[in-house]
Amino acid sequence: MQVLLIQAPLVWENPNLNRDYFEGRINSISGKVDLIVLPEMFSTAFTMNPSAVAETMHGETVLWMQYLAKAKNSAITGSVVIEENGNYYNRMLFVFPLGEIQYYDKRHLFTLAGEEKVYTAGTQKLIVDYLGWKICPLVCYDLRFPVFSRNVEEYDLLIYVASWPKVRTTAWDALLKARAIENVSYVIGVNRTGEDASGHSYIGHSQVFDSLGEYVVEPQESEAMFKATLDKSKLTEIRKKFAFLSDKDTFEIKTKN
Repeated sequence: MQVLLIQAPLVWENPNLNRDYFEGRINSISGKVDLIVLPEMFSTAFTMNPSAVAETMHGETVLWMQYLAKAKNSAITGSVVIEENGNYYNRMLFVFPLGEIQYYDKRHLFTLAGEEKVYTAGTQKLIVDYLGWKICPLVCYDLRFPVFSRNVEEYDLLIYVASWPKVRTTAWDALLKARAIENVSYVIGVNRTGEDASGHSYIGHSQVFDSLGEYVVEPQESEAMFKATLDKSKLTEIRKKFAFLSDKDTFEIKTKN
């Protein structure tokens, strides 16, 4: 599977400018791409003011993602601020090339920024079936919680989209690698760059690991696009040789009160 990661600066609470930016980057792609991965809250940046920017599942950003997925014959994923039934969600959308949508609502809301005060947490893990791959999409702070991301579904690819600040880059790098090794899975992490309205700096460090924790795409700072080739046959071979997942523990996840 051919994957494109877009590591980008985001304009604060300005969906029109952010969509225009990403559309230009996506239209510059040469060659076939099967999956395009955008950062967390790619249309607005990581805002705690959802009422100012929230859209519905029939809003402009969702329609835009469907249009580009069809035009490029590629799936597109990234998280968006969505309002539904009076609640706001940090929702990671997975848009298929024909426009079908599946979504995951961020479970672990970032209490350090007060995300839990304005957004509603998701409760369900999502496994997407796409091109013979089982994909688990997660969002930013979820990275710090290995139990929820544990590979009990035999997924092949774990994706984290993020607004992960520069000051905690060491943790981002280490945890992405750990998730790949412990879950014997490809892992993609896509982070933003630039500075937000609160003065937090972001340096990207988007990266891709194979199921042994080896780099497929090494982290770089500043605005960039990266292409990666994910090899399902290689993953299958590694899992046959190192059948670590067959020895995993069983457990039950309980919703936090």
